[in-house]
Order: sequence, then structure tokens, then C-alpha cells
Amino acid sequence: QVQLVESGGGLVQAGGSLRLSCAASGRTFSNYNMAWFRQAPGKERDFVAVIIRSGSITYYADSVKGRFTISRDNAKNTVDLQMNSLKPEDTAVYYCAAVRSWENMYNAREYDYWGQGTQVTVSS
Repeated sequence: QVQLVESGGGLVQAGGSLRLSCAASGRTFSNYNMAWFRQAPGKERDFVAVIIRSGSITYYADSVKGRFTISRDNAKNTVDLQMNSLKPEDTAVYYCAAVRSWENMYNAREYDYWGQGTQVTVSS
């Protein structure tokens, strides 16, 4: 089992920044690819960003590319999401997720472990 706990959400004005953090415990953190997803009310859970086990490769959704940065610290068992130039459409609950391997990194159903989520609200 892997336990994931997100923090860092909140209310911010458009154009502002937030940094989300996800703390992992349980099994060896460095064995897992880590991702952030988000879910707005009435919508599906959407892929935001992923970082592979070593931290050397990252992928982003087109909607956040150039504004968000995912990073991880395998010594501290954490994965962060730095969010800049936030827009009202970024408003959602953000979830941290973990998986050892996948066929489709964009598919939320392929991830084995999830945090409880943290709310991000961007006002216009």
C-alpha cells in the first residue's frame, strides 16, 4: 500500500501561483511514477502532469504546459506541482496518484493509489 496526502490548495486570484505537495508513505516511493490529476464539479478526472520514477522525464496536459511544473524528491518521498499564471478554468480538486507502470498515463483508471485531494480555486 501507498498512502498519499496532498496539501497546498487554496484560493488565489487569476495570474497568481500555488504550490501543491503530495507526501507519500508506505512502499518504496522511487518505484512509482507519480501524477497529478484534477476534477472540476460535474466533470471527469483529468490528467495534469506526470513524472517518472527517476524524475528525469515529465509530461504535461496541453492546458497547463508552460505554466505548471511537476517535480519529485525521492529522498523526502514527495511530489510537488508548482502552478503559475493560474486561470479560473484551473479551479478543481487536485489529486496526487501513483502507479508502478501504465499503458496510458493519461487514464486515471490505471493509477493504483490516490490521495484525498486538495481544492484549488482561482477567482477572476
